[in-house]
Amino acid sequence: MNRVLWQIAEVTGAVQETPTVRTLILDAPDWPGHRAGQHLDVRLTAEDGYQAQRSYSIASAPEDGLAVTVERLDDGEASPYLVDELRKGDRLELRGPIGGYFVWDGDDNRPVLLIAGGSGIVPLMAMIRHRSSVESEAPFRLLYSSRTYGDVIYREELERLAAEDWLEVFHTLTRAQPQGWSGYARRIDAELLREVAWPPGKNAAVFVCGSTRFVDAAADGLVQLGYDPLSIKTERFGATG
Repeated sequence: MNRVLWQIAEVTGAVQETPTVRTLILDAPDWPGHRAGQHLDVRLTAEDGYQAQRSYSIASAPEDGLAVTVERLDDGEASPYLVDELRKGDRLELRGPIGGYFVWDGDDNRPVLLIAGGSGIVPLMAMIRHRSSVESEAPFRLLYSSRTYGDVIYREELERLAAEDWLEVFHTLTRAQPQGWSGYARRIDAELLREVAWPPGKNAAVFVCGSTRFVDAAADGLVQLGYDPLSIKTERFGATG
């Protein structure tokens, strides 16, 4: 088995997605390439030698270079620095890509169902961007749960892509909704999934990413609808950052 080695990457740009979420655009000369849905490890070393290491999903499509999207957690060791302090020209250590199960490749033309909770949208956005780049024939549906409208990551890009006939985007806001909100306003459950998901007979490729509780609820709801549990690929993230 090949050993994934650490390498140096330089920050070439950044996009503030929300007040607490930032995308870092990276130049890693030795990057071997990745598949949509994979992640990488980031390692930061303090002046006293203390190291913090965290895993982040890759946000970019394989053909669009390398970018990660990071949500700041107030008690996190790495995310406050990555979101608030890291600047263009700064360097960090990374290794990857990591993971080969939770991926979507552009040669799969089955319908795709993506279900995201919060920053769980990141690897799913890599899949959406990959679909857009390679012009696959696969129709996509995204169900995206956020606390508020201001917490929706990639909001403008999703709105633009949803205007195309291959992507449908459904939002649900669980904490607060803006005046005139016409989307969903509750947690994801079997009833909501029945309204949004592809029928089980469509043989859709399914990807669910979010907190453990979120993923379990979404996956259980899909099974209640008749989805084969083995057809549902899941990715869970914890509370550390």
